Amino acid sequence: MTYESLIFDIDGTLWDSRELVAQGYNIQLRAEGLEKYCVTAQDLKPLFGRVMTEIADALFPFLPEGERYGLMERCMATENRFLHDNPCHIGYPKVAQTIHALSKKHRLFIVSNSQRGYPDLCIEKLGLGEDIRGHLCFGDTGTSKGKTIRALMERYHIENCAYVGDTQGDYEATLEAGIPFIWAAYGFGTPAGFDARIDAFSDLLTL
Repeated sequence: MTYESLIFDIDGTLWDSRELVAQGYNIQLRAEGLEKYCVTAQDLKPLFGRVMTEIADALFPFLPEGERYGLMERCMATENRFLHDNPCHIGYPKVAQTIHALSKKHRLFIVSNSQRGYPDLCIEKLGLGEDIRGHLCFGDTGTSKGKTIRALMERYHIENCAYVGDTQGDYEATLEAGIPFIWAAYGFGTPAGFDARIDAFSDLLTL
């Protein structure tokens, strides 16, 4: 089937930012005297794709809820600044070239469970500014990824689309949104189902 639009996840689909995100979090944790709670890229792998509050619950269960989420917000703000100053050579092979080629026949968008500003950084660092028509994230909507997908579809009058992602959470979001799921099998997860599979990002050109 041919889709008028494609909507992309970020982490595990367009790039692998785990190491840089961990470094960004750790800058803030050290600044607050919380060195013993510093994280690694491996710690973050099962958490990528979850919303901010769920990541905070997993990383900082020792803190009361309000403090936990406040710390998470500060870590993510520091992460954004760190990524902004880093060249971020972390995109998967041929992402920019593939996105540019796809943009000639499809409208392309991003939906992420990230904080506000993160999709903009990804678009800037990977050089996708001319090809991505719009984006939404958890930081914009404060709701589930499935509802965020639907919000983006309504905003841009999208009727025929598929979502490209890599995790079980992405798959569940497409079920909630009522759209097909294309599994990026090179990413971080093994979802329970999918409508199509790619083993490299450039496979989208021949799918």
